[in-house]
Amino acid sequence: MGFKVPKDEIKKRIDRIQKELQKKEIDALFIAQRVDLFYFSGTAQNGYLYIPAEGPPLLMIKKYFPRAKEESSIEDILEIRSVKSVPRYISQFYGRIPKRIGMEFDVMPVREFLFYDRQIFPDQECVDASDLIHSVRMIKSDWEIEQMEKAAELSYKTFQFIQENLRPGYTEMEFAGIVETFSRRHGHGGQLRVRDYKTEAYPWHILSGESGGKIGLLDAPTSGEGTSPAFPCGAGHKEIREGEPIMIDFGTMLNGFHFDETRMFAIKSMPKKALDASKAAIEIQFKVLEKVKPGQTLDELVQISLAHAYRLGYIDYFLGPPKYKVSFIGHGIGHELIEKPIIAMGKDEELRPGMVFALEPKMVFKDEFAAGIESVFLVTENGYRLLSKTPSEVFIV
Repeated sequence: MGFKVPKDEIKKRIDRIQKELQKKEIDALFIAQRVDLFYFSGTAQNGYLYIPAEGPPLLMIKKYFPRAKEESSIEDILEIRSVKSVPRYISQFYGRIPKRIGMEFDVMPVREFLFYDRQIFPDQECVDASDLIHSVRMIKSDWEIEQMEKAAELSYKTFQFIQENLRPGYTEMEFAGIVETFSRRHGHGGQLRVRDYKTEAYPWHILSGESGGKIGLLDAPTSGEGTSPAFPCGAGHKEIREGEPIMIDFGTMLNGFHFDETRMFAIKSMPKKALDASKAAIEIQFKVLEKVKPGQTLDELVQISLAHAYRLGYIDYFLGPPKYKVSFIGHGIGHELIEKPIIAMGKDEELRPGMVFALEPKMVFKDEFAAGIESVFLVTENGYRLLSKTPSEVFIV
């Protein structure tokens, strides 16, 4: 079958979430969201996972049961025709339906929640267990880190391909398609997953010249022009030219694990203003990484980046232009492109070993260009380790 999440990996995840449920006095967890389902069961087939605070989990699959049975190491798997049969199966398997059931309030549509709350579990108290799920998922195991290193290798190969094939005359979207084709040929899953329902993830964030200076809808320093008012972000129809800064922010997904890297490119030459800003972003990246260690707060990392951007003379452009700056310099990454925690202002959460982040100090020169870098790092027992294999440098091709 190829890739499969190991049985002991699933067991460790179940054990960890059960400990969190017990701490919060939540009797069980009912999982419906696809990424969470895959994380805790090893399959993304259409179904539901019921995890009691104590005891074995129950996986109920609507479609397609044979594949779920093959993919998941959960021992108790049932085929169901309708979600309406879920209470009956829980009662039969466990003897009762408990009083407090946790759900994924951060992603569950209101209509769906009301259906579960009023028809599936009418006598139960349905509570938010989203933060418990995030707290488990944010600490990566050795096996998960190994998978992300494989994704890092694919990302590195993709950026090598970019370096060897970037030419003037392509439109941003045309070149994005060429790059994505290469990445898919070598294992890229083709779909980037994000949790926020307002965010549409895509891998083709290729912004050349003035496209990088376009302000737009994204909760990110750079938005790009996009292809139309219907999709006003990312690569657009602008033609890539010689002698201009080109920001390429490419997201990769391999076997469900995401990787997110940005590097600056130029064909033949890059204007000094853009080159200096690109090098400054790299310097800020390493200045932040120097301070990464367990116990350091997320806000402290942001303040380090701001202080260094100020010292280098780029504070007006750092994290976006005036009035449109973002408040973060990085985000967790794993089974979703953007995961908790976020390295953002005011966040007093401390770094812990096993956390993996995409660090992205970027600058926007409105209507001119963007400059920046994005690399993925792991928080270790004593500091950090870069998972990114793509060199932190500006590429003139």
